[in-house]
Amino acid sequence: MPYRDNTDLPDAVREHLPAHAQDIFREAFNSAWDEYADRGDEREKVAFQVAWSAVKRSYRKSRDGRWVAR
Repeated sequence: MPYRDNTDLPDAVREHLPAHAQDIFREAFNSAWDEYADRGDEREKVAFQVAWSAVKRSYRKSRDGRWVAR
């Protein structure tokens, strides 16, 4: 299920990631959703893994648990 905009993202993503990181997550998730259409039941899981990986390339968790740009 692709996400049209950031307000559609799961609470765990919206409430913890900065806006730019949410954009990265959404775009990576949607791209992976399309790319891995042949994965059947694993499609969503793979899309989430790809999206989090994309976020982690540009952001990291600080000591206080906030996501900050690298």
